[in-house]
Amino acid sequence: MDNLGDFIQKLEAEGELLRIREKVSPILEITEITDRVSKSPGGGKALLFENVEGSAMPVLINAFGSEKRMAMALGVKRVGEVAERIAKILNSAPPETMGEKLKMLSMLFEVGRTQPKKITGGAPCQEVVKTGGDADLFEIPALKCWPEDAGRFVTFPLVFTKSLDGRRNVGMYRMQIYDKNTTGMHWHIHKDGAHHFHEYKKAGLRMPVAVAIGTDPAVTYAATAPLPRGLDELMLAGFIRKKPVRIVKCKTTDLWVPADAEIVLEGYVDPDEDFRMEGPFGDHTGYYSLAAPYPVFHVTAVTRRRNPVYFTTIVGKPPMEDCYMGRATCELFLPMLKAVNPEIADMDLPWEGVFHNCVVVSVEKNYPYAAHRLMSALWGAGQMSFAKMILAVDPAVDVHDHRGVFRALLNNLDLDDDLFFSKGVLDVLDHSAPHPLRGSKLGIDSTSRGPGETERKRPPLKPVDDGAIGRECAKAGLGPFFIPERETANRVIICAVDKRTASRESVARLLGGPAGTMVNIAVMVDAGIRPSDLSTVAWKLFNNTDPERDIVKAGAGLVVDATKKTPADGHDREWPDDIEMDESVKKRVDALWPKLGIST
Repeated sequence: MDNLGDFIQKLEAEGELLRIREKVSPILEITEITDRVSKSPGGGKALLFENVEGSAMPVLINAFGSEKRMAMALGVKRVGEVAERIAKILNSAPPETMGEKLKMLSMLFEVGRTQPKKITGGAPCQEVVKTGGDADLFEIPALKCWPEDAGRFVTFPLVFTKSLDGRRNVGMYRMQIYDKNTTGMHWHIHKDGAHHFHEYKKAGLRMPVAVAIGTDPAVTYAATAPLPRGLDELMLAGFIRKKPVRIVKCKTTDLWVPADAEIVLEGYVDPDEDFRMEGPFGDHTGYYSLAAPYPVFHVTAVTRRRNPVYFTTIVGKPPMEDCYMGRATCELFLPMLKAVNPEIADMDLPWEGVFHNCVVVSVEKNYPYAAHRLMSALWGAGQMSFAKMILAVDPAVDVHDHRGVFRALLNNLDLDDDLFFSKGVLDVLDHSAPHPLRGSKLGIDSTSRGPGETERKRPPLKPVDDGAIGRECAKAGLGPFFIPERETANRVIICAVDKRTASRESVARLLGGPAGTMVNIAVMVDAGIRPSDLSTVAWKLFNNTDPERDIVKAGAGLVVDATKKTPADGHDREWPDDIEMDESVKKRVDALWPKLGIST
């Protein structure tokens, strides 16, 4: 598999692709259709929209949106095959015998073969070349995904930059289309593209940038991978594919891009130019990321295949296509984390934690409080430093069984001794902390106690009496409630709270009364959220909580405030809206649905 066309053929041969011939709009309609499909069991199918309003290009979406398709994108039967190859290299002992030396040489040679291969002339991505005023971004069927989005934007761009000493970076940063020749360049402050930008700004030089759209899916995936600065994403793609990525020099800028891409945008960013407001846009957190100033990308050329396919994705409230990409990343990079932290048994990033808000890790403990050391180490490890909450469990607990993790947490938890608070950097998209880019973090150690560790205290909870708790909730002015586990050592009550009539103090008083003899942890969610919808509750908890401010003791119990925050809560930053589709668009898609041939 060398290009996107090969991938499309393979998807179709495996029954993983649905061609949609009905005319659809790239303005909201493709998003609504895809969102329904991606949230169906197993992630639905990849969708190829062949009749897109306003463009001659078909649109491919949800191509990575299942475990099977994610493995197909990497050219394997299961993602773990690539992780095993990485682990094999990392775990190789120094060679001693001639046989071991030859074996090591073969592995190193395999890594050496991953260097991109430069070609000259005849590149598919340059079959059609338009430069200057002939280049027109509006020929691309870029989507407007959500109602409050600032406009249409490129959602799956591979952004090529290079440092002043020539090291390549391939990142994925959304690009708002301002007009036919300019876009925003939404690289976050922590990203390598932004690092290169500041190098050029300091040197007073204009920065060349190129953007590839619709590459070999292994190359597209590699652009999302959390590689350390200076490591080439194209080498990762070559390692995955076991052969080098073919690259060709751009027509108008001094950069090399995948020769087999569908579309390439060439141009530059001028560090001396004023930034331009970019956004808001619905983001993978399930909220809108707020408008902010970002650099402007100027397009000097658009090159493409004669009949290109526009490869794109949408992001929003999980689960969506990017969740399967995040799961693959966790599996692929686990061997590297284990190489530095061998006490890690396994790791999972729950979808509700949107990659950077919750990490579940199982720990092989060989000394007291090893879980605490590991949490501190992870908070200092590359992009893992953005993790807001880390939950540590025993190796016997399956970290991918989230209900099992929840039970283990409640059974092995001393509220006075097992909550480990810290502070550090946060992802740009975190909206819950009082200040941008930094905030508090929480580690929870629910591993079994060992020698040298303090024995846990168990709360003396009585059996749950729903009637009695219901009466206490009514007295406190609280809405519906749900108790997900009734036989654990600690017990959680999830309460819907209308903050016009009740408060955090109301919930604290609940735990201080008769209800507190049956449950000792209360999670507050906003009115309108069903407390029994545990996935939504978890999503709100991980996204809406600043641990230091919003997790507070209430007598012998604990209150976790996962509601929307306002200045009355000590939160002076703007709070983003949840992503919701317009009802009018839902009705249009309802009418279209019987013609689309989708069964979910």
